[in-house]
Amino acid sequence: MRLSPSFTFLAGWAVSASMTAFVHPGLLHTNADFERIRGKISVGAQPWTSAWDTFHGLWLAQTSYAVRGPHAIVYRGGSETQNYGDLYNDIASAYTQAIQWKLTDDTSYADSAVKILDAWATTLTQINGNADRFLAAGIYGYEFANAAEIMRGYSGWPAASFEAFKTMMVNVFYPVSLDFLTNHNGQNGVVWPTDVLHYWANWDLCNIAGVQAIAVLIDNQTMYDYATDYFYNGPGQGSVNHTIPFIYIEEGSGKELGQTSESGRDQGHATLDYALLSVIAQTAWNQGLDLFGYSNSRILAGSEYMAKYNLGNDVPFTPYVTRAWGNISTISDASRGIIRPVWELLYAHYDGVKGLNASWTGAMRDHVLNNTGGAENGVGSAGGNSGGYDQLGYGTLLFRLDGN
Repeated sequence: MRLSPSFTFLAGWAVSASMTAFVHPGLLHTNADFERIRGKISVGAQPWTSAWDTFHGLWLAQTSYAVRGPHAIVYRGGSETQNYGDLYNDIASAYTQAIQWKLTDDTSYADSAVKILDAWATTLTQINGNADRFLAAGIYGYEFANAAEIMRGYSGWPAASFEAFKTMMVNVFYPVSLDFLTNHNGQNGVVWPTDVLHYWANWDLCNIAGVQAIAVLIDNQTMYDYATDYFYNGPGQGSVNHTIPFIYIEEGSGKELGQTSESGRDQGHATLDYALLSVIAQTAWNQGLDLFGYSNSRILAGSEYMAKYNLGNDVPFTPYVTRAWGNISTISDASRGIIRPVWELLYAHYDGVKGLNASWTGAMRDHVLNNTGGAENGVGSAGGNSGGYDQLGYGTLLFRLDGN
């Protein structure tokens, strides 16, 4: 890693200029994306219109949504009363209502989304709990930043309120994510030589996504470069060559398949890795950096491997050793075939943008759609527990491209 960050390196962030100009909005969605989607809906094009009809009626995406927070301290894990569900539901509502505003111009959605953002910005001071607090910081950090990034252009959100939200993200979410990536909950430097790899990839990936999203939100190039550098070179499981450590050549097609480090654990967590990798890569893409294509499109190789296996096919597997689980000798069939809203984004990029062979990813996308009424689901409809809120989803509406 080129950087040795501390919790003080962002001093003066609010007034310092970034090294390069960030695109806004520029996390998962740009203004061009919203214009493309609006155009499809306006002429009744499919599958966007049917996906929009479902999204538009989503219970979380209504101005009547009953805000569940805010709380001064959010707990995930540990002995305290668990209230993190209030946070992820409120984030999901703010995000989906922000999209409603961008696609309808109805400012009642904008006002409702801003109300949620402001409530948490003026109240939340800490994310606490056991080790799971790091998951909360990373996952809800990148999702919250996405909601605010969409709303940053709303004239009804005063500049002072937006600044207060950014300050909360820097003071509450960012330090927890950076602490994890730097120290891995105290595992770094322990005698066993691979203790930095103690935590599975999704722990690193969600916190990379969180740091990256906050960096764009607050226009901080140093923070953004740290997240990018960790994706390339980080010592933990979340650097892409650790997340996807083994590459095979598929017989017949000649394309690469990438074994995912969590594939020997279970398929629920292994597919979560791709939900998070796609968030990191899409954000970078919108900022002018192609992480999708890094290392001969390594994310695609991993996506093809995961999709092929979860569609019921055999894939090669190399045994490996983990600190927490010991020897992993075979791929896991736990949660095999899981329906997770991640494949639309990946297929849209690799097939629609790049024109690459992403046939297994496309087949997995179609399998998911066959089980979700023809449109990818997401927060508020992909399951009621926290796992249904680990990715924002709704890719059929938000990421599908022509001919894709």
